[in-house]
Amino acid sequence: MPAGVRETVARMFRAARAHKVTTAVFGASLAAIVALGAVAATTGPATSGTGGAGSTASPSRSASDQPAPGFSLAALGRPSGQVSLAAYAGRPVIVNFFASWCVPCRKETPLLARYYRTAHGAVTVVGIDSNDSQAAAVAFARAAGVSYPLAYDPVARTADAFGVVEIPQTFFLNAQHRIVDRVFGAVTAGTLAKGVALIGKPVARAGSG
Repeated sequence: MPAGVRETVARMFRAARAHKVTTAVFGASLAAIVALGAVAATTGPATSGTGGAGSTASPSRSASDQPAPGFSLAALGRPSGQVSLAAYAGRPVIVNFFASWCVPCRKETPLLARYYRTAHGAVTVVGIDSNDSQAAAVAFARAAGVSYPLAYDPVARTADAFGVVEIPQTFFLNAQHRIVDRVFGAVTAGTLAKGVALIGKPVARAGSG
């Protein structure tokens, strides 16, 4: 995506957070801008080494293989508690950004809650509530049956650090807390299974093979 388009998307997200614009409205505008950016990229000067690989990539998912930003936030509904990424050192983690006002989250969050209960803690899930009323978020999580750790990110500072430009968004971190998969929009059973498979893969060591 061209740098100018990325900056426009970032400004839109900041404005959306300030007014809690619904994801449906925001998503439509974002899709239009991304489409324009794609056209600009394909009609602009060709870049060496790209070939046709970009045309086969999924528009809903992107893996960066970058270290995940660290965070330490108040636990949702428990200001005296803390939820931090460092607490899960050496363990794969699924980090999900959500909000009670997010329409796709109404379907996604119960799915994540069921998965976490079924997995019996084999995979860690951390939910981060962003730009939201804490009371509304607590009620939303309770209704969805969430039992995994939840953090409260009221001004979306952690969301910004992760480069989140639309909620919901989910990051799959391996045991070294590198981002190996990223889902834009609501996860499905299929994308959840794929991400879990990726974070469970052993990391190749230097000199191996």
